[in-house]
Amino acid sequence: MSEFRGRHILITGASTGIGRATATVLARRGARVSLIARSEETLSAAVEEIRGQGGTAAFGVADVADKASLLSVIDAAEGAFGPIEGLFANAGTGGRFASILDADDVVFDSVLRTNLTSVFWAMRRVLPGMVARRRGTVLVTGSLASERGMAGNPAYVASKHGLLGLARAAALDVAIHQVRVNALLPGLIETPLLHNLGGDDIPAMLAALGRHVPQGRVGKAEETAEVAAFLLSDAAAHVTGQAWAVDGGILGTLSLG
Repeated sequence: MSEFRGRHILITGASTGIGRATATVLARRGARVSLIARSEETLSAAVEEIRGQGGTAAFGVADVADKASLLSVIDAAEGAFGPIEGLFANAGTGGRFASILDADDVVFDSVLRTNLTSVFWAMRRVLPGMVARRRGTVLVTGSLASERGMAGNPAYVASKHGLLGLARAAALDVAIHQVRVNALLPGLIETPLLHNLGGDDIPAMLAALGRHVPQGRVGKAEETAEVAAFLLSDAAAHVTGQAWAVDGGILGTLSLG
């Protein structure tokens, strides 16, 4: 398949998990992929793997919460691979679990800066070019917390609710220019972020979480990447302003078990 042949797609949070899996899928289908994350070591490994499979990829190291750093790597990516035709704003942080009664101001500000404000900066950087060319798509990574309140992490929930609102507002602003903006809402997906919740017994943790999913299992990063690739492709040309859940049925059902 080569539906992305020659297109430049930039992915933040691309060194592991959903971001890395999506970069691999897109490169396999012909895209020139720019991978952005904080760890040079994991980025380098990801790019080497993609190139080893015959794909075209490069990376830039940046903390998306640092505006100057983020914009600098976007500039460098366009210098290497040309105008960005697709942005997958996937980088995010889980913050720290605490009740609203014990929430920390610094953590709250940091989570919003990473999960929400950085996406606004990236959108403002790439959307004018997409509008001028009348072509392009933006996909943001939300969460089940984009649609549901969850106890114990007000910063994360607020950031992911806000991110979905940002995507919907941006989608309406640029729709007339044939530019699309959508949100991907992963559920319980096996990624390093989820592994961090598991302590010493990750298989037991994954099995326990899977019992809360209608399909009876957690999802895979590769499964989520396939949906991301669809939403970034021309096959989704009439899809904008939408929140697509990849969650095994959690958001769309009422379980009485």
